[in-house]
Amino acid sequence: MSLLNDALRAAEQRQSRPEVAAAYAGQSQSRPRPRYGLWVVIVFLVAGAVGASAFWLMTGTGNEDIPVHVSAPPAQEAGTELQLESVAENDNTAEASQPAPEPPVVVQSEPEAREVAEAVEPQKPEPEPEPVRAEAPEPEPAVTTPVVAEAETAQESEAPTPPIKQVRETPEAIDRRVSRELASLLRSGETRQAEQTLQELASAQAATASREVFARQMLVQEMPDRALAWLPESVTSGDAGLRLLRARALHAKGSLPEALATLESSVPAVRQAVEYRVTLATLLQQAGRTTDAARHWSALIAEDDSRAAWWVGLAIALETGGETNSAVRAYSQAAQLPGLSPSLANYVRERLKALQAG
Repeated sequence: MSLLNDALRAAEQRQSRPEVAAAYAGQSQSRPRPRYGLWVVIVFLVAGAVGASAFWLMTGTGNEDIPVHVSAPPAQEAGTELQLESVAENDNTAEASQPAPEPPVVVQSEPEAREVAEAVEPQKPEPEPEPVRAEAPEPEPAVTTPVVAEAETAQESEAPTPPIKQVRETPEAIDRRVSRELASLLRSGETRQAEQTLQELASAQAATASREVFARQMLVQEMPDRALAWLPESVTSGDAGLRLLRARALHAKGSLPEALATLESSVPAVRQAVEYRVTLATLLQQAGRTTDAARHWSALIAEDDSRAAWWVGLAIALETGGETNSAVRAYSQAAQLPGLSPSLANYVRERLKALQAG
């Protein structure tokens, strides 16, 4: 407005000049040259006035319509809220003068813009929840797979453990087991209990191992009759060990011929029954059958020539049979080997001296 006043004041001054007064008085004067510079100044002044008016309108009402606000840093949040309140007041004022104000454009960072929008926008009332009509839930299809799996698991857990197939014991296995039981009872002195157990087993099978355990213990206890009760010929004929026990029991009772007959009924090989062949050679020696005795001793030495006692047995059989030179060699061999008892070693030395002196 000050620029407009200045322009009007300049126009009045120009009218008060003498040239202008003469023109109004009707005086003749020379025609002045056109003043283009004055019109340029007037146009410039008018343009300045119009620009000032436009600037005033823009700063006054324009700012009310489109406020441009650059968001302050987080430290100026309080100022931002005040500006928002002023913007809201200006919006209310502008609504009365303008039909449709445009929404304010606020340039802010995304997190602050979200906070500003939440602060400016009025909270809309939440719609009332519609009444939910209670409906019966549709039955879900039965899941059969887990049930089947659980059923299978239950069946597996409930399924009884298959019984362990027990291998039926053979008569030989039963006999060996009972023989161990008899040996334990006999060591404990329970002879009657052992004999009763043997009787129960013998009623069902031959029980050769159990008979051998019991009869051997009876011979140790010098009860040959009780041993012979469990060594009948019908049972001993097929077993070399039982025949040997029967022969010893008969020999203990003084029945040497019967003992030899029992042993000679079936003579096993040396490797299979060394004790059997030693007993047979000894009994033959006692019966005066020196040649047969020497034959069995020779068979034993042929199997193992490191036994000094066997050389002594051969030497006695040869000496008794009249074979002095062979007997001396046998005694000499026995004297060179270890294993002789003191009494038997003394006997060998005496026989060597006697035979060598003779």
